[in-house]
Amino acid sequence: MTMRIWPVVACITALGAGVALAQHGDKGRHHQPYAGQQSRSVASLSAEDVQAFLDGRGMGLAKSAEINGYPGPMHVLELADELKLTGEQRRAVTQAFERMKAKATDLGARYIAAEKAVDDAFKSGNADAAVVAARVAEANRLLGEVRLSHLVAHVEITPLLSPEQRARYAELRGYGGGAAPMHGSHKH
Repeated sequence: MTMRIWPVVACITALGAGVALAQHGDKGRHHQPYAGQQSRSVASLSAEDVQAFLDGRGMGLAKSAEINGYPGPMHVLELADELKLTGEQRRAVTQAFERMKAKATDLGARYIAAEKAVDDAFKSGNADAAVVAARVAEANRLLGEVRLSHLVAHVEITPLLSPEQRARYAELRGYGGGAAPMHGSHKH
C-alpha cells in the first residue's frame, strides 16, 4: 500500500513546487487595476456608469429607501399589475417617475461634466490643490443631488401606496415579505 501512495505524493509535491515557482517567477509583475482605463472619457467612471447617469438610472443610489420600505417608482410601475395599482396611482407614480428621471438625467450630465473637470485639472499637467479641491467638491455636490433626486421620488410615492401594496412590493422585490414600518403620519 505504501508503494502505491508514493507516486501520488510525488505528483502532488511536484505540482505544489510548480505553483510556487510560477508565483515566484511572476515577481515584479503585479496586476495593475487601472491598466487600460487611461482612455476613458472620464477616468473615474466606466462607460456603463456614464451611460447610467445620462439615462437617469438609480444605480443603487436610493438603496437606503428601497430596502427600508420606501418603494421606487420605476419598480412600482414594473410591478403595477401585481400590486393592483389603480389608474390614479399609476398616473401619480408615472408623474413622479418622470419628474425624477428628468431631474436625475440633467444632474447626471452635470455630474459627468464635473468629474471630467477633475480629470482635466490633472491632464493639464499643472494640477493645483485648490482647483482640484473645488472641482471635487462640485462633483460630490452634484452626485449628492443625483442621489437625492432618486431618494425624494421614493419618499414621494410611498404614501400613494397602501400598506398592503408596500408589503407586496417588498415581497416581490425579495425583502423578506413585508415592508419596513414607516414612522410619522402618511396618507395611504
